[in-house]
Amino acid sequence: MNTGNNTTFLAHVRQDKENFWHEHALDEHLREVDRRAGEAANAFDSADWARLAGIWHDLGKYSNEFQRYIKNVSGYNAEAHIEGAPGRVDHSTAGAIHAMRQLDEPGRILAYLIAGHHAGLPDWSASETGGKSLSVRLNPEHDYLLNRIPPHAVPADIFDQTLPITKPKGGTKGLHLWLRMLFSCLTDADFLDTEAFMDGSKAAVRKGYRDLADLLETFDNYMMSKAKTDTPVNVIRTAILNQCREKAQLVPGMFSLTVPTGGGKTLSGTAFALKHAIRHQKRRIIYVIPYTSIIEQTANIFRDVFGDNIVEHHANLDPDKEDACSRLATENWDAPIIVTTNVQFFESLFAARTSRCRKLHNIINSVVVLDEAQLLPPEFLQPIADIMNLLVAHYGVTFVLSTATQPALGSFQSFGEQPFRGLDNVREIMDDPDSLYRKLKRVEVTVPDDLTTPDDWQSIANALQKHSTILCIVNRRDDARELYRLMPEGTIHLSALMCGEHRSHVIADIRAKLKNNQSVRVISTQLVEAGVDFDFPVVYRALAGLDSIAQAAGRCNREGKLYTPGKVVVFVPPKPAPPGLLRQAAQISVSLLAGNKNDVLERGLAKRFFEHLYIRAPSLDKYGIHDLLTRDAGDGAIQFRTAATRFQLIDDSTYQTILVRYDDNDILLDQLKKEGPQRWLMRKLQRYSVNLPRYVFARLEAKGDVCQIWPGIYAQASAALYNDKLGVVFDSNITPDSLVI
Repeated sequence: MNTGNNTTFLAHVRQDKENFWHEHALDEHLREVDRRAGEAANAFDSADWARLAGIWHDLGKYSNEFQRYIKNVSGYNAEAHIEGAPGRVDHSTAGAIHAMRQLDEPGRILAYLIAGHHAGLPDWSASETGGKSLSVRLNPEHDYLLNRIPPHAVPADIFDQTLPITKPKGGTKGLHLWLRMLFSCLTDADFLDTEAFMDGSKAAVRKGYRDLADLLETFDNYMMSKAKTDTPVNVIRTAILNQCREKAQLVPGMFSLTVPTGGGKTLSGTAFALKHAIRHQKRRIIYVIPYTSIIEQTANIFRDVFGDNIVEHHANLDPDKEDACSRLATENWDAPIIVTTNVQFFESLFAARTSRCRKLHNIINSVVVLDEAQLLPPEFLQPIADIMNLLVAHYGVTFVLSTATQPALGSFQSFGEQPFRGLDNVREIMDDPDSLYRKLKRVEVTVPDDLTTPDDWQSIANALQKHSTILCIVNRRDDARELYRLMPEGTIHLSALMCGEHRSHVIADIRAKLKNNQSVRVISTQLVEAGVDFDFPVVYRALAGLDSIAQAAGRCNREGKLYTPGKVVVFVPPKPAPPGLLRQAAQISVSLLAGNKNDVLERGLAKRFFEHLYIRAPSLDKYGIHDLLTRDAGDGAIQFRTAATRFQLIDDSTYQTILVRYDDNDILLDQLKKEGPQRWLMRKLQRYSVNLPRYVFARLEAKGDVCQIWPGIYAQASAALYNDKLGVVFDSNITPDSLVI
């Protein structure tokens, strides 16, 4: 097609502060998305596919219907390019149909990307998603969406293209990931060009990050400034740090970093990641942490070292309603150091939504540190292992599995029908982990003779009060509150019903008291067990998995300063661990510890624990993710949407995120209410978020304790809802098993 008139076809419009309207020409937008997407896809040698998706993604905007809509009678419509709301014009299907017409079956690759660039990657078949599936949208009955584009409207250099020549990465088993990476390149390019037009000042905020070589120099200077006295523990930590620096020269791939708690894994692992990234020209470091509730300390450590060159990304604050504001506020991981959670990292790799997929291409050629890798959920272990192997083999990713209790992630035969396809060629960074464990043993663990008869909370509280400085870790939020109520004034409470900023303040206060040898009693959920740098002389731990007991022991005599070993006491709480993985882990501990209590922290026992945990699992791919993504991939049929719905490490349908009022954050909340989501604003507000079970949230909303301040985003409305000691407080008779952390 050739354009034979002077008509300006519009992609977007915006209104400035003086109420003047500005036009974004459609051909300019398509060519710029083509360029940006291609540059991003160069990282995995697929620029020709990404550029073609970019040049065709908005072909449907050349239709008269769309142009009338964007210039409707009420004036220009800044959100006309967003599909999905009543009255909006479908402009994405046209490009998908054109890809099929011009390229035949290879066009299906582009059809997934183009058809999904607003609503998300679709399923191929209609079994679960009906009319939204790609096979239905490509049906000839929808050809009118392409045919309604006027003749000669589309410039020939945009409309007429040739078949790309590069091959998909990973064969049929890896096609779904390759398509997601292309989708990420397309959606991020689309968002960035739209943002540059809508508000160039926001686009400029992205620039200015320092490179990794510069950050390594900063890190080395920081480590020199923090050098501590040559205590036995610090001598061992220095040796661990030096080994990490030396092994960073090894060729990229899959690594384990097995270091006892208190051995300095976080900073030593960072040293490995930085030097490895620079040596092998990796683009960024992604530090993945199991719980949202313990991300703050690691992020604060990195912020102390690297300043504003990190992005902390965890909270689920995506608005339900997509508009011109919210779609540009989604995270794209453009910083050199990302601190995120298992949920964000792995769910994004199986996601369909544009807001989740947008950042994926920035994982390519990165070093990913999985902190506390033993907490990967067994029911998703197979798809997680598969995706990790693909990222290493085809996308230049180096993984570091960092933990004191390494999970058994080699291939094995489980009780399920299929053998577990484990991680490929994992190399240990430490020369002699067993020697490290012997040298860093600083505690004695006491386990009751009877692991089946529970104690009552009053008896436990009485035992705790015999110690002036003590940490007690329980399995549920409501357990923490019940025990806290039985403790003396001055006892400190910690749980994820407190927002991240609140927890950071409380943790800093606890650490200050410990440093100054002040008495301090703390009742906490397991949020303190991974990455929280506490050093108590005595730790009590409710019966749980051996990995959790080992992590709790890492908060005891951490610096090895006591004349005698620290004391870790395991007790049987009044209620068993919550149903599911936590209860199963506790039951395995009971079976392994019966008659074998001499050394609870022995590495061989931990290995047996994980073997039991994984082999006993009913399925390591509980929701059939692998089949949804690969079974019919050879025919180009992939169930993206269904797989994304099923791959939820935390079921979104059972939780609602709210923003609480804490530490004078009213200004931020008011700005969100007035102006809507912006990336910098959402990055700040996630530190004031709390996840609540949906039924608890529903009660609070009905009472007016929470309200919607932007479509899909809820905030505290009642002053009484948030307590400066307990966090979110609600009806005392709500004690759900879902309130775990």
